[in-house]
Amino acid sequence: MDAVSEQMNPQLVDALRPVEDPELHRSIVDLGMLRRAELGADGTAHILVALTVAGCPLRNEIQNRVSSAATEVDGVTDVALEFTVMTDDEREELRKMLHGDAASTAGHSHAHGHAEGRAIPFADPGSKTRPLLISSGKGGVGKSSVTTNLAVALAQLGHSVGVVDADIYGYSIPRMLGTDRPPTVIDQMLVPPEKWGVRCISMGYFAPPGEAVIWRGPMLHKALEQFLTDVYWDEPDFLLIDMPPGTGDIALSLSQYLPRGEVYVVTTPQPAAQKVAAMSAAMAKKVNLPVMGIIENMSWFTGDDGKQYELFGAGGGQELADDLGVPLLGQLPLVPALREGSDAGAPITAVDPESEAAQAFRTMAQTIAVDLQPKKRFNAELKVL
Repeated sequence: MDAVSEQMNPQLVDALRPVEDPELHRSIVDLGMLRRAELGADGTAHILVALTVAGCPLRNEIQNRVSSAATEVDGVTDVALEFTVMTDDEREELRKMLHGDAASTAGHSHAHGHAEGRAIPFADPGSKTRPLLISSGKGGVGKSSVTTNLAVALAQLGHSVGVVDADIYGYSIPRMLGTDRPPTVIDQMLVPPEKWGVRCISMGYFAPPGEAVIWRGPMLHKALEQFLTDVYWDEPDFLLIDMPPGTGDIALSLSQYLPRGEVYVVTTPQPAAQKVAAMSAAMAKKVNLPVMGIIENMSWFTGDDGKQYELFGAGGGQELADDLGVPLLGQLPLVPALREGSDAGAPITAVDPESEAAQAFRTMAQTIAVDLQPKKRFNAELKVL
């Protein structure tokens, strides 16, 4: 795909090689986007870049990156940058390069969508991605804001992170992350938008605002499969799945799609919530997915007097963790900023990193990334044996 021709100025090409497409996180040279790089006698660098799609949302970002890299080259006094757009055939080549093309090798025409016949990469035992299924027994416990902030906290620790909003009927992750644009489509491959270092795919990008998604099981199954196969995730370290509440069709589908998934159950302190959350854990056990930890949300409210008030009782999270023999990963305070940030696309972990809640998320992210990584767990289990 590296379309560097002999007419190109080698110094310019070398300078532009580190410039990445902001969505695909690959060199514009390696992606075949650099079409011309010539240095005129007057010191003007004449550069032509082929955008992946017309109306590319990050065109300005590419322009800034290319211009500043080119001006670093000795002898360059000015940059004349032009854009063109890849052809359909070039986009298809690009998708094949980035995504592999099992769909066509499986004998399917690509008019039927690429998910057919292509394996889910995260199910592969060799995949480096850890799928984290964030679940809850019922709605209203703050599962989506936990997913969003945990994803941001993992990204802040330097990990590459993706989020699948699998709550098809009650999607909320795009609003909580504040991603204000839909995925880019390159030859039917979806490139997820990114915010706060987190990439995200959701039904929210495809359903008209305010309209309910009224689908039966098989369509949900298909949508989820496409979220996992037709989206260019680029092997993130973590793929968080914001599960729908309860134990329905989607939970079953995901357990089949992600046999390496780790389940994290979100609950609140009151015993009634803990009983419902226990059902979510029981479901994970039934489908052979390990419950790795409990996250207790709305644990207390700190008043202006500095006192902690346990508005929803206490101990539910710890009790559930003890019952299941897994750690209570963290307790999250009830703070208006956590909810308000989620509603406004400003996750508290990103916008107020020193807050009590943000620090709790960072501690949990660190525990999940380090102490609960599969190799460590396996060694610990061997010791117990």
